[in-house]
Amino acid sequence: MNPSNSYFFIGVAGVGMSAIAQYLSGKGYSISGSDRQFAAAEVPKVKHQLEEAGVKCFAQDGSGVVDGLTAVVVSTAIEDSNPDLAAAKKLNIPVMHRSEMLAQISKNAKTVAVSGTSGKSTVTGMIYHILDYAGLQPSVMTGAGLISLQKQGKIGNAVAGVGDWLVVEADESDGTLVRYEPEVGLILNVDKDHKEMSELEQIFLKFSHNILDNGKILIVNDAHPLAKKYSAGREFDFGHESYCGVQGIDFKPVGTKIQFRVRHNNELVKFEVPLPGKHNMDNALAAVAASLQAGVSLRVCAEALASFPGIFRRHQILGTFKGVTLVDDFAHNPAKIAASIRSAQDFTEGKVIAWFQPHGFGPTRFLRNDLVDFIGKTLRPADPDFDRPNDVIFFSEIYYAGGTVTRDISAGDLADDLLVRGCEAHYIEDRMECAEKMVEFANPGDTILLMGARDPSLESFADSVKNLLL
Repeated sequence: MNPSNSYFFIGVAGVGMSAIAQYLSGKGYSISGSDRQFAAAEVPKVKHQLEEAGVKCFAQDGSGVVDGLTAVVVSTAIEDSNPDLAAAKKLNIPVMHRSEMLAQISKNAKTVAVSGTSGKSTVTGMIYHILDYAGLQPSVMTGAGLISLQKQGKIGNAVAGVGDWLVVEADESDGTLVRYEPEVGLILNVDKDHKEMSELEQIFLKFSHNILDNGKILIVNDAHPLAKKYSAGREFDFGHESYCGVQGIDFKPVGTKIQFRVRHNNELVKFEVPLPGKHNMDNALAAVAASLQAGVSLRVCAEALASFPGIFRRHQILGTFKGVTLVDDFAHNPAKIAASIRSAQDFTEGKVIAWFQPHGFGPTRFLRNDLVDFIGKTLRPADPDFDRPNDVIFFSEIYYAGGTVTRDISAGDLADDLLVRGCEAHYIEDRMECAEKMVEFANPGDTILLMGARDPSLESFADSVKNLLL
């Protein structure tokens, strides 16, 4: 990793690629890249944001790949037929995977790598926020925008700080997590998502050995059944038990905030975090455990998290309109969806009106039974004692991102499965028709919770629902 090196990113507008590109540009490297989005008639906002961060942007036609580049960086999604990849091979320019680049970067910094199938972006953002508040001037690369950075007009998923610490979100979905050897590694949880549990277990086990075998710190969630299996008893843990290194107690939802106390050694400190949901106490405990390793005190952690502004589309409360609260969330696997619904239930006086757009026909087929099981167990029946009607869920059709797929499943199948279980579920293929029906269905005191991932138009869909509520 020599600052005189130059790198070209194929698919640079993607959330994972753009984070690394911005970070390297901020560290003085010559960075360029291409993306299919750049061919649109209207120049996308992300192109301007990348250029402002020093990243040169090109059409994805091979024109930006020139002789002399140190390497071309790709993600798993880049196909062999890509014009830029073909140009790199023709010029004999080395090609490296995004995870290889991230692994190399992490070896050149004191890195905190946050892993797990749920909560990675939020915990990564929390750790960065704490270390920044503590004056450590950290760097960060994550899979979702920090709202505090987005308010500055940035993409929000990367900062090239001048301090020693780098906080990264380490992804398990393509198996590349095994390449990381961070100073501090976190395993938040492991639930069925992109892969079968047996395969996920091997990936996280290898990640844990990379850390422990090199005498570094592994932080695990003691409440998760697989955590101890990975740690082999040589970890720093967080959870709700008295023996945990960082223990959370006395959880209490207060509107859209949460309060709890944290015990570490002989110190007990009150925390208030401006996010809903008990899972966000666990996220905060993980962030505190990592920040303690960086030398930040427990009290400073509490002060910092009291002002944590949150993460884009991670249970982001967009406001209350005519008495109806609107929430936008990235939830897409069974555990995340259940946690998101429960979080909304904590502050909703009336019913929760959930909406979910699955992404990909293969993932929906793979997770069908688990999605139905988790959602069915989480939706509340009517409660006449509190004059509250039952929760309800709406589905729009599966998001299709392109490519050759077998369309032998529909989001309507999920709705049908839930109806059999006695839940109120509706399927409306067109999502704007679905939005109109949800708004018509909502009463003051209710919450509309939007959930979905991968589809870049989900932010604008949330704006459309907001406009319907106004």
